[in-house]
Amino acid sequence: MANLPSVVILGDYEQALRRFSNWTRVDQRCHIAIYHEPLHGEALYEAAKDADVIVLVRDRIPFNEALIARLPKLKLFIFTGKRNGTLDASALIARNIPIACTPGGPSKETTTELTWALILGASKHLVRQNKLVDSGSWRDECSVLPMLAGQRLGIIGMGSIGSSVARVGKAFGMELVTWSPNMTAERAAAQNAKSVSLEELLTTSKIVSLHLVAGANTKGLIGAAELAMMRPDALLVNTSRSALINMHALQDALVAGRPGQAAIDVFDIEPLPTSDALRNTPNLLTTPHLGFVAEPVFAEFSKGIIDTLEAWLEMRALPYPFEA
Repeated sequence: MANLPSVVILGDYEQALRRFSNWTRVDQRCHIAIYHEPLHGEALYEAAKDADVIVLVRDRIPFNEALIARLPKLKLFIFTGKRNGTLDASALIARNIPIACTPGGPSKETTTELTWALILGASKHLVRQNKLVDSGSWRDECSVLPMLAGQRLGIIGMGSIGSSVARVGKAFGMELVTWSPNMTAERAAAQNAKSVSLEELLTTSKIVSLHLVAGANTKGLIGAAELAMMRPDALLVNTSRSALINMHALQDALVAGRPGQAAIDVFDIEPLPTSDALRNTPNLLTTPHLGFVAEPVFAEFSKGIIDTLEAWLEMRALPYPFEA
């Protein structure tokens, strides 16, 4: 197999890609190495240095200009999904290295599901209730909880996911308010929501859920001052990008008790280091970036990788070219 093209797949933490497609044809025409553990620094370089093709699962492993410059054999770069926030695409384009992506599958739908799993899990204190039962106890004073019906749900960002989250909130009988940098009263009304200022949303909402792209105007949107505005019984939920929140400020705010709770699926460093203080922060429900992790999504990723590799091997047009 020494003369076959080398394909290096990085970030398949779930060991899922081979489970959802038939890789036989590309296995016969390539040497494929799949790395399931996070790689950084020289370990990442050693894994990638001889690759003709690199495949990234989402944006789990950053590829910057300096690393790309050390990969002289690289001929094709693929990432799963439609967007990658940690790839220096310009460095690849400067070398005329083709970039391809894959279909994203129903990742927006799965993120909506996880958002509501976090809202319900945190609001109903399900982890604590489960521990009570496991310990041989039963209900206690913390088992008497408020309802979501009639409460205000503040949605920051009313795109596809935010709109889906809003529809579920409406079904629960919640009052919907929204804010984003470009929100209008008409857009909000189309989702049965009211457009308000960010300050009003933060100060009045029982649940605040983030659904913005982390860009130049939104990074660090929720800092110490914004957290301090929130109700002491509020829940802050983030299944979007960690850069939207100052995570150190969030830790301090939860210790101080405003907001009362947070439920977070995304972090500045992933996997979250074992020593990270967020692991022991009070009133914080965490999940390991599960928003897009679902069988049909990984089936789309897997098929997209195979389709792209076959097209590249046969010198056909790439089926899912990246558009900068």
